[in-house]
This record gives sequence, structure tokens and C-alpha cells, in this order.
Amino acid sequence: MNRRHCATAAITLVCALALLTSTVQAMAAPVPDPSPSPSASSPAGSTPRYSNAELEKVREQIETLYRKAGAATDAYNLAEEQTKKQSGEIVKLAKAIVDGQARIAALKDRAGAQAREQYRNGGLPPGAQLALSNDPKLFLDGINKVRQSQQASKSLLSDLNQTQQDLETYTQDASINWEKLEANRVKQAKAKKKINAQIKAAEKLESQLEKKERERLRQLEQDAANQAQTAWLSSGAIKDVSGEASEAGAAAVAFATSQIGKPYVWGAEGPGSYDCSGLTSQAWLAAKRPIPRTSQEQWRLLPRIDIQDMRPGDLIIYHADASHVGMYVGDGAIVHAPRPGRNVTLAGAGSMKILGVVRPDK
Repeated sequence: MNRRHCATAAITLVCALALLTSTVQAMAAPVPDPSPSPSASSPAGSTPRYSNAELEKVREQIETLYRKAGAATDAYNLAEEQTKKQSGEIVKLAKAIVDGQARIAALKDRAGAQAREQYRNGGLPPGAQLALSNDPKLFLDGINKVRQSQQASKSLLSDLNQTQQDLETYTQDASINWEKLEANRVKQAKAKKKINAQIKAAEKLESQLEKKERERLRQLEQDAANQAQTAWLSSGAIKDVSGEASEAGAAAVAFATSQIGKPYVWGAEGPGSYDCSGLTSQAWLAAKRPIPRTSQEQWRLLPRIDIQDMRPGDLIIYHADASHVGMYVGDGAIVHAPRPGRNVTLAGAGSMKILGVVRPDK
């Protein structure tokens, strides 16, 4: 980003943390203000502005911001998905109302036709006229036709009344769904606003770092991930994990790994970029198994399994708020879209806090 190259050395970690505090509630206290160099980039061999400990605090704050933004993104995506479904329901209701009105019109026409026919016959239906015949056979036939006519009339009126009641119910449902739709639109706007604010805060924090500091920051991220993965493997978490991918799971893994190198973009579902759940949902769609769009809905709706039973293609949900997801590919690794500024990549399955595992094709 151009503004990253324009960042001056006068912007210190205190400013970065002050920005964080003004954007979201920061838990860490500001660190001492290191002496900035007079230029935008430190001369070769000069002392770095930030110690590793100070840079680690920046890393933690940036990670927190992106996690919060990830949760807000899921809320936005879910609201958008629900709005689309509700729009479809409203279209169905509108069609049902039109069909119901046509049905009522047809029933009224039939009732009118019966009334006109009886009027032409002196107020008596054809069956009643036959019932007055002196011929015994015609008399019995007439009685049956009178009963049939009466039953048809009752059925016609009952059908008409039921259709009218259904029409009223459809109208009420349409109104309720319209209200939900409007509420979801408001929710989308709020979620989107929250996402934008958190993304800008995280991007600004990172842009304030010099090139070498950003490189050190990236190394700190990798070191933290490696330490978490090592601890996870050492715990014996996947000691007995040996499941083989199902046919659909193998197809999902093949799709997901073929996206490695493509950038993370909020809300993206491919083909050029993805967010975390956009990648997993599209991978399983490619395997002809549609799943919920967001990581939170994937966690809520898909069957859960024990870590010891997982196999390639299963989805690992991360963090207490289910704000991140990756696809297990075997050998203790996942493929995932990490965060803005990073590309789809392979990582250790235990490099983040695991909430649980779900299986799309169980």
C-alpha cells in the first residue's frame, strides 16, 4: 500500500496503541516510546525502533483486530445470506397471493355458474327436477344427483373460505418477512461499518511499521504459529488420527489446495480471492456438497466430530467465537485463508486455538 511507504518514523508504538485504543478496547498498556529515527526508514546498521517484545505487542493487537473483524465479517455474511433467503420467501408468498386470488376468482365463477343454472331451471338443480319424476329409476337417480350437487356446493364454499383464509395468512407472513428483511438490512449496514473501522485500524497499525519491522512482524507471526503447533502435536492430539478422506472430501481438499497463493479478501468467494469461510464453502461446493457460508454457521449447523476421528476434508473451527475456519488436509496441517495481507496457504492445524471439528459429508 502507498501509504505504508509514506509512513514516517515519527509515528511510534505509543501512537499505534493509542489508535488501537480509540478504535476498539485495547487490553495491553502502551509501551515506552522508543526514540524514532529522523527518516522514514532506518539506516542500515541502525538500532531498530522497536524491540522484539514491543513488536510482539503490536502483533498481538493486530491479530486481535483482525479476529474481531473476522467475527464481524461472519455476521455480515450471515445477514446477507438470510436476506437473500427472505427475499426468496417473499417472492414465493407474492406468487401464492396471486395464485390465491386467481383461485378465488375461479371458484366465484363456478359458484355463479351454478346459481345461474338453478335460476334457469326455476331454482332447482337438474337432479331435483329428476327427483320429481314419476319414473322410479329416474326418481332414485335424481335423489343421488341432488345429494351430489349439495355436497359439491358445500365443498365449493368450504374451498372458497379456506382459500380466503390462506390468502390472509400469506399476506401476514409477507408483512412479517418484509419486516425481517428490513431489520437484516440494518444489521448488514452496522456489521459492514464495524468491519471497515476494524480493518482500517489494523491496516494503519501495520502500515506504521517500517519494511524491516514488517518482516520481523511476519517472522513473529510464524514463530507464534510454530510454537502453538509444536505444543499441539506434543500433546498427542492427533496421535491416533489416521482417517482417510471420503471421495467428496478428497475433491474438497483438491479444490482448496489449488487455491494456494491467492489473496485473502473480506467476503470473497473466489475465484481470484477468498476469505476463510469463502474458501471452505466453495471447496465443498466444488465437491457437490453445499455447506453454510460462514464459519459460525458451519460450526452451528454441521455435524461435529472428535479431533481423533477427523479426516482430510473436515473443517477445523477456531477461536471461541468461531470466527475462523480451515480445512484439514492430513499430517496435522490445514489449508486456509489467514487474514488480509496474506494469501491462502498451508499451516499447522494447531497453530491457532481450536474450537472443534465439523464434517460436511457425515
